[in-house]
Amino acid sequence: MNNKDLAKNILELVGGERNISGLTHCATRLRFVLKDDAKADLKKLDQLEGVLRAQNSGGQVQVVIGAKVDAVYNEVKGLASDRIGGSEESPDHNEPKKKRNPVNVVLETIAGIFTPVLPALIGCGMIKCVATVIAALGWLEGSGFLVIVNMIGDLIFYFLPFFLAVSAAHKFKTNPYLAVALAAGLMHPTILNAAAQIADTGVTTIDFLGMPILLMKYSSSVIPIILAVWIMSYVYRFVDQFIPKFLRVLLTPMVVLFIMIPLELIVLGPIGSYIGDWLTQGINYLFSTAGVLAGLILGFFKPIMVMFGMHYALMPIQVQQVASLGSTVLLPAALAANLAQAGAAFGVFVLTKSKTMKSAAGSSGFTALFGITEPAIYGVTLRYKRPFFAGCAAAGLVGGFYSLVHASATAISLPGILALGTYTADRYMYVVIGSVAAVVLGFVFTLMAGIKEDADGAKMKQQATGAVDSIQTAVVSGTNAEQTSPQTSASSSDMLIVSPMTGEIKPISEVEDQAFAQELMGKGIAIVPTEGKVYAPFDGMVEALYRTKHAIGLKAANGVEILIHIGVDTVSLKGKYFNAHIEQGQAIKAGDLLVEFDPEGITSAGYNTITSIVVTNMQQFGDVLTTATSGPIRESEALIKLIP
Repeated sequence: MNNKDLAKNILELVGGERNISGLTHCATRLRFVLKDDAKADLKKLDQLEGVLRAQNSGGQVQVVIGAKVDAVYNEVKGLASDRIGGSEESPDHNEPKKKRNPVNVVLETIAGIFTPVLPALIGCGMIKCVATVIAALGWLEGSGFLVIVNMIGDLIFYFLPFFLAVSAAHKFKTNPYLAVALAAGLMHPTILNAAAQIADTGVTTIDFLGMPILLMKYSSSVIPIILAVWIMSYVYRFVDQFIPKFLRVLLTPMVVLFIMIPLELIVLGPIGSYIGDWLTQGINYLFSTAGVLAGLILGFFKPIMVMFGMHYALMPIQVQQVASLGSTVLLPAALAANLAQAGAAFGVFVLTKSKTMKSAAGSSGFTALFGITEPAIYGVTLRYKRPFFAGCAAAGLVGGFYSLVHASATAISLPGILALGTYTADRYMYVVIGSVAAVVLGFVFTLMAGIKEDADGAKMKQQATGAVDSIQTAVVSGTNAEQTSPQTSASSSDMLIVSPMTGEIKPISEVEDQAFAQELMGKGIAIVPTEGKVYAPFDGMVEALYRTKHAIGLKAANGVEILIHIGVDTVSLKGKYFNAHIEQGQAIKAGDLLVEFDPEGITSAGYNTITSIVVTNMQQFGDVLTTATSGPIRESEALIKLIP
């Protein structure tokens, strides 16, 4: 499924664009704020091709996509840009707002403001890491190159109010250019230079109509600009409604700035700075008085926070710590959590018998080493549960160790091995030792806990145990389903999938859709159909029938799940040339006609009819084998064998 089709399906399953009041995304997931959460079908979203997981957390419907989340986000915004955010064009904009947990509102607001800024934060943080490594090695000391690299690394941290102003303006639905003007008010040389000269001049305030403006340094500050933009969103609407329409373009910005700049410099800026300082001092006090315990708790729960998308709530505190103190004590625990999940994924790689899961565990483990853990968590460790908590335990121990040795990071970056250079030099070896320990402990704890691959399929295995030998004999001898009828032996049919159509067998790698060709959707085979009919390969039920009728999800009585996807990108045909004879949730018998389609019509429309047949819950089996990789096959002949 391409990104545009995935975006269309996601948009439909969250209740349509009219149900969306807000949308942001982070490194791996789409974050929807919906008017009515009940309209979102989380079960179907979770099963959607291209979605790793769907969940409702922190007042958001979160759809975990993975590496291509930015592309899918752009497609969703392109499809519904006129209505997302509750614009005036939407007839639903006057409906009453639903009551929401205040804590969830705060978390969602923080995530919504910081996630768009993350690329710049991470990019500058990683460049800062490079500069730190170069300086530590004594290379290019005093060179213009190192000066410029350090400048690039400091860009977002020095001018952070400007970045947050734009993001907050979009979040609070107010004018982004006036928001940038508020940031300029905080960062103007009149304020910054005077604040820097307090020690020499002794002047701490500027008089404004008898009210004192405190001279403070707002570079790298977080809370002052967010507070200012939030208040401005109300002031702007209030002012705008009293000014005649023909004068709004002239008077509204002038009045708003005349109110807001003094207000932010006299009241909001100092309050926000004090709040930021108090949070920073509070966290530091917690880590200094109960450091080991604080690090242990944060390290253990960090993967759980990632799972629910709550980890961005720590971002303002981390940024404020770096701005105020030059380093943050929170990132080491995140580093421990990410590396421990990498170790747990490598443990699954060793333990699993499934070739596909080995591939997933190995690749996602390496991804976690570099700071992105969602593929490892959702695709591997959480699937077996025990490895996930083994990683949490390892992260807790290493997080406690980091607190014990007072490890801290000097820049905001992805908590992975590439960011090791951003940790304070006097504790650097402790950070390296902890990093190795996190991976090793996550790996060892997973080996000790085990993965129990057959836990979810225990009932299936019990049903099939007595039939394994007869199935293998049937397949090896070439016995087809007419000779070993699916209806005659429930146990044998549990382990053998027959062909749902007549055609020519092709390797799944020849499908011009990487989700199938790379077996991301599951292991299986492809068939180029010679007849436009799809039959039920076993007794079971229809788990999913796509609206466009080009794809069917089936589940056998014993839990075996397969996806039959007719053609490549045929979702774009919107059901043309397809006729379904079944409905979602309907019980089926082996041999039932499920879908008819017109191969010639599909081909004439410019689409390939090659059909993918994959086992989507392949992790529950020792292996998924195909009876052949080429040659003709008829409907009901043996196609796929499952090894318990």
